[in-house]
Amino acid sequence: MTTSIDDILETFEFLDDWEDRYKYLIDLGKELPGLPEEDKSDLNKVRGCVSQVWLITAIDRSGNVPVLTYRGDSDALIVQGLVAIVLALFSGKTARDILDTDVEAVFTQLGLKEHLTPQRSNGLKSMVGRIRADAEQALQAA
Repeated sequence: MTTSIDDILETFEFLDDWEDRYKYLIDLGKELPGLPEEDKSDLNKVRGCVSQVWLITAIDRSGNVPVLTYRGDSDALIVQGLVAIVLALFSGKTARDILDTDVEAVFTQLGLKEHLTPQRSNGLKSMVGRIRADAEQALQAA
């Protein structure tokens, strides 16, 4: 996926209607390359999501600060779009940048809080929590 978080924010701002935003969210999810079945394991499953969500973490420790890269997938179209947003926000960032990201501000700017069901909001929080925990562990190990 090559869509940046800035591109996503700009598109969300351009789309006035939430029905159009949902369609865009689904399109973002469809752009994600799916994970092979062997990666859809309990080890990679994100706990706390009603839909099934899997995140694969790769950590590059070659620099001064670890850089985390993610791949992800879901069995639900809208949730897969949320995975795409989370990957655009965090994948390829340093562990420190991940921890310093004001996630609430980004999600507020996108309007996700007001337009997601409580279950999807909880799943989104679980994905972010998992990524932040990965970043904390990567910094501790550095």
